[in-house]
Amino acid sequence: MSKGIHTTINEYLPLRDVVFQTLRQAILYGELKPGERLMEIHLAERLGVSRTPIREAIRKLELEGLVEMIPRRGAVVASITEKDLKDVLEVRRTLELLACDVACERITPELLEELKEAKEEFGYLKETEDVNRLADADVRFHEIIYMATGNDRLISILNNLREQMYRYRLEYLKDKGSREQLDKEHQEIYLGIKNGDKETVSAAVCIHIDNQERAILAGLRE
Repeated sequence: MSKGIHTTINEYLPLRDVVFQTLRQAILYGELKPGERLMEIHLAERLGVSRTPIREAIRKLELEGLVEMIPRRGAVVASITEKDLKDVLEVRRTLELLACDVACERITPELLEELKEAKEEFGYLKETEDVNRLADADVRFHEIIYMATGNDRLISILNNLREQMYRYRLEYLKDKGSREQLDKEHQEIYLGIKNGDKETVSAAVCIHIDNQERAILAGLRE
């Protein structure tokens, strides 16, 4: 849709939705950086649209906490803060534990095979320089676990949290030591679900999220 802002959005959606999703992804994927000003005229030119859908999108992004309004500066991409991270991970921990618990009981052989393939794909990519591709592989692993619950409400909430975590996940995955640890944690989670061992899965998920929180907080404090 524009040079410099990547989008895979279905352009048959209403224009306002296309603009909103395009800007949202640009923020989540780090194409629009924390602290960067969102100037309506500039964005309208880049996306080839009028200022009206840009203005509407910025309002919605502000409600999601991805954009903040600063006096005399206008709209800027919200910074990644320690409180944001802790708030998201606090909710994610509880729901991820629930999802894994349910997945132990409900996962089908087909989804278990997909989970294995996603785990192996992440392991294959862990030396890549393409952090977005690696992050997508990590997302896919967790997405399959959510699907295995068969609970549409839980899947929807977790997917929303997953998207909010994308910016944090990118920071985490830039460190190759973190990738090795993450690969091991995926293996533990996979084996626990495969064996229906809820205790092992719960312990692995808690370690997984604790390690992620520590690593990202260390990066934010640098």
